[in-house]
Amino acid sequence: MNNKACMHTAEHILTAVMRQLFNSPRNMEMHLGEKKSKCDYAVPRAISVEDAAAIESAVNAEIESDDPVSYEVLPMDTAREAYDLWKVPPGAQTIRIVHIGDFDATPCSGEHVEYTVQVGHFQIKSYSMKDENTVRIRFSV
Repeated sequence: MNNKACMHTAEHILTAVMRQLFNSPRNMEMHLGEKKSKCDYAVPRAISVEDAAAIESAVNAEIESDDPVSYEVLPMDTAREAYDLWKVPPGAQTIRIVHIGDFDATPCSGEHVEYTVQVGHFQIKSYSMKDENTVRIRFSV
C-alpha cells in the first residue's frame, strides 16, 4: 500500500476526529511525510495526555471500521453550499469531494486508500501546544 495515500487518509480521519472532539475547523497547517506527519489544529484549551489517547483511539476506531473511501465531483456552486473551500484554486469549475464512509466528506485532490483499514495503525508520536489555542500533532501510520 502506498504510504502517502495512507498518511493522507489518516489526516482526513484525524481532522474529522478533531472536529468532533474539539470543534476544530480544518487543520490550519500540515505536512504529510512518508514516515511521520504533522497537523496543527485550533483548540479551545491545551490538550492533555487523556485527550491525546482519546484522539488516537477515535482515529483507530474509524480506521478499523473499514469504511470505503470514495469520490464525487461537484460543481463549485453546489460544493460551496456544503464544504469549506479554502484551498480551491481560483477559477475552478468543479471540486472533488473525498468521502470516508458516512464519517467524513472533504474537498481534496490528493491520493487516498480504498478502505480505511488499509491505513494501518495510527499513532500519535508527540503533540505540543504552539500557543494557547493551537496544538501540533505529529503522527505515523
